[in-house]
Parts: sequence; structure tokens; C-alpha cells
Amino acid sequence: MLLTVLGCSGSLPGPDAPASGYLLEAEGFLMAVELGPGTLAELQSRRDPFQLDALAFSHLHADHCSDFASLSVLRRYHPRPSRDPRAHRLPVHAPSTAPHRFAMAYATSEAELPEIDHSDVFEFLPWTPGPVEIGPFTVRTAVAAHPCEAYSIAITHDGRTLVYTGDTGPNPALTALTAGAHVLLTEASWTHADDRPADLHLSGTQAGELAEAAGVERALVTHIPPWADGEAIMAEVGATYSGAAERVEQGVTYTI
Repeated sequence: MLLTVLGCSGSLPGPDAPASGYLLEAEGFLMAVELGPGTLAELQSRRDPFQLDALAFSHLHADHCSDFASLSVLRRYHPRPSRDPRAHRLPVHAPSTAPHRFAMAYATSEAELPEIDHSDVFEFLPWTPGPVEIGPFTVRTAVAAHPCEAYSIAITHDGRTLVYTGDTGPNPALTALTAGAHVLLTEASWTHADDRPADLHLSGTQAGELAEAAGVERALVTHIPPWADGEAIMAEVGATYSGAAERVEQGVTYTI
């Protein structure tokens, strides 16, 4: 299982730094997880977007999904697609509100909204409890502690499990989902402080504690905002996690 980082800037894109977006690949199957601003351009520089086999979203804040509207344009209007997008509708695993939310992003006015239907080139599949098979991957989710419908995602292939926290505060469901995982792709959006808002993001300290409690082999730290002190956040991760931790980099591929 290979993980390629299309973008990892937290909360918004930074200078030459797309926001959240990742590719997972195994057995020739290609799944994108998140498609934040700037990530579709990065995807096109590396792969043919028509060769995506699945798309998954942890939640629908703009920094994780805004390039979906542009992907819709690509799949509907490209004159020479390498794979017919209507014969091969792209499965989109996402929160239950995805069809309406993406229609709102695509519409030019409220009057146009009832006419927007992405089902010609996408198949929307809301997250449900229990495992789901997505190509060669077995995927499980846990409800995240975030101000909207949001999920943390565990992806297993050939006995190896990657857990992606998505955006979340600490919570028992995330701890349970992470237990026994091999690699943790964890957000860490700020340094630790008692007055940080609850149920929103992980600090570097909390990300390290999560990785340590799960006993993962490696912690890949992502979603650090452009204004944050990345070195201080990584120092907190290192102080609370005894394993190998690294800040992910755009364009780098990691073997899970």
C-alpha cells in the first residue's frame, strides 16, 4: 500500500502548498482521500484523474473537498477522457450530506440548485458503521470530534493498516479505531494549550499521545496550518511518542 501526499497544508492552502489530499494505491487500484484546494492540479501533474477508482472524504470543510467542483467539470466536459466517466461513475465515499453540499458548491445561484445532480459521473456512498470493501482495501470509520459530520478512517490492505485521523479532537472512538494500526496519518494543527477549543483539532501533544497509545510503528504528521509553528508541533509529537515521527511533505510517497 502506497500513500502519496497531494497536499498537506492545514485549514487552507499555503504558498505553493495545496491543502489536504492523499492518494492510496494497491494492486493497481487508486483511491483519493480528500481533495482540498490545489490538490486536483497536483493530481493531474502525477496521474490521470480519470484513472481514479474511488474517492473518499473524511468531512466536507472546504480545505478538504473544494476541488471536487473542478473534478466535476473535468469529468463532465473533458473532450477526450481516457475512461468514459458516465460508463464508469466514480464512487464517492463521504458524509451523508455530500450530494447536496457539492451541488451547492457547483451551482451559480440558489435557483439553479434543484437542477444540479452529480450522479451522471459520480456514485455517492455515505459512510455507514462497519467495514466496507473499496477495491482491495477494507475501510472502517469512526465518528470524529469535529463541528460537522466527520469521520476518522482506517484503511487495511494485506494485513497492514493505515489510520487517517481527519480533523478531530481526542475521543474514545478514534482511540479504538487506531488500536493495532501500523501507521498513523495524524493531523496536528496547533501546539498544546489548556484554552484550545474542544472537539476541533489535535495538538502535537495529543497526536503523539494517540500514536503512543496505539503502538503504531510510525506517525506521519499532517494538516499543519501555514501560520503554525511546525517545529514546535513536531517537538510535542516527539515528546509524547517514542516511535518514528515525521512531518509529511507534498509530493512524497510513503510505503505503508
